[in-house]
Amino acid sequence: MPEASEGERLRRWRLVLGGESADGTGCSLAGADAAMDGALTALYGTAPNGGRSKDRGAGLGSSSPSVARWLGDIRTYFPSSVVQVMQRDAIERLDLATLLLEPEMLEAVEADVHLVGTLISLNKAMPETTKETARAVVRKVVDDLEKRLATRTRSTLTGALDRSARTSRPRHQDIDWDRTIRSNLKNYLPEFSTVVPERLIGYGRASQSMKKEVVLCIDQSGSMAASIVYASVFGAVLASMRAIATRLVVFDTAVVDLTDQLDDPVDVLFGTQLGGGTDINRALAYCQSQISRPADTVVVLISDLYEGGIRDEMLKRVAAMKASGVQFVALLALSDEGTPAYDRGHAAALAELGVPAFACTPDLFPDVMAAAIEKRPLPIPDR
Repeated sequence: MPEASEGERLRRWRLVLGGESADGTGCSLAGADAAMDGALTALYGTAPNGGRSKDRGAGLGSSSPSVARWLGDIRTYFPSSVVQVMQRDAIERLDLATLLLEPEMLEAVEADVHLVGTLISLNKAMPETTKETARAVVRKVVDDLEKRLATRTRSTLTGALDRSARTSRPRHQDIDWDRTIRSNLKNYLPEFSTVVPERLIGYGRASQSMKKEVVLCIDQSGSMAASIVYASVFGAVLASMRAIATRLVVFDTAVVDLTDQLDDPVDVLFGTQLGGGTDINRALAYCQSQISRPADTVVVLISDLYEGGIRDEMLKRVAAMKASGVQFVALLALSDEGTPAYDRGHAAALAELGVPAFACTPDLFPDVMAAAIEKRPLPIPDR
C-alpha cells in the first residue's frame, strides 16, 4: 500500500481530531469530507451527559427528521461495521433509544445484534404502530444469524449425537469400520490377510427414549442482551433436531418458560424482558424440576452470575444436578463481545464443583455443546 502524502495525512488527522482550535492541522475540509466530519461532529462533538462540547456543538438534538438524515449520512460515508458502532454510541451517548420507538427511525437504522437488544429492552414501551416494523428489523437479524450458524451447529451436534450413541451390536450400515478394525487388530490372521472382528463398534440411531435433553437457562439482566439474541437462535436450531429435546427458560427474579415459542426466535425475543433483578437459584430450581433423565441432559446456564437469590442454595443445586449425571455448562456470555463483568466469587465456586464458567462466542458454541453431549472436557477458550 503506497505511503499517504502529507496532505492526505493532514486530512485524516483533521477528521480524527475534529477541527477544534488546538488540533494543529491547519487543514480545512470540503465536499464529502465536510459532510463526513459533520456526521462525526453531531455524535462525538456532544458531551456524554447530553450537553454540548465547547468547540464542537452540532449535536443531533431530539428532532426525528435530523436523526433520520444523520442515519442516512453515516450509511453513505462509512462501512456497515462502522455504522453499527456509531449507532450504538448514539443510543448510549445521546439517549436516542426513545426515537427507536418511531417506525421511520427503525427503517433508517443498520440492523445488528446490539440494535435487537435495544429493541427488546424497549419492548414494553413500544407503541403498536412501531411493533410491526420492530419485528421486521429483528426478523432480518435473526434470519441472517440462523443462516450463518445453523448448518455448522447441526452437523457438529449430529456427529456428537452419533458418537454418544455408539453400540456394540450395530446394524451393518451403522458399523464404524475404522474403530472396529483398530479394536480388533489383535485378531489379524496373516494367512488370510484379514481381521476377525470379534467386537463390532457402530453408531446407534437415536430413538425417542435416547433423545438428549438440552435446557438453556438465560439471565435477562440488561448486560445479557446479545446473549439472549444468540441463545434464541441456537435454541430454535437445537429444537429443529429430532434427536434433541430442547427447553428454553429465561429469568430475572421470576422464571418464564419459552419452550413453546422455540420454533420462532423472534417470538422468543419479544417474550423476554431485559433488566430487573436476578434469581439464579429459582431459575435452576425450575430447570431441575423439568429434568426426567439426568444422564442424558445438558443444562446451559448463561449468566454473569450476579446472584440476587440464595447463593448457597444455587451452588447446592448445581452440585446435586451434577451428582445425578447432568452435564452442566456455565457461560458468562454467548456473544462476540468478550468476557463481561461477572461475579468472580461465584465463578470460582462453580469451578470448584467442576463447572468452569467462561465467555463463549457463537462460533464456539456448537463445539461446547458437542463436548457436553459426549461428556468430554469442554473446549474452553484461552483467557
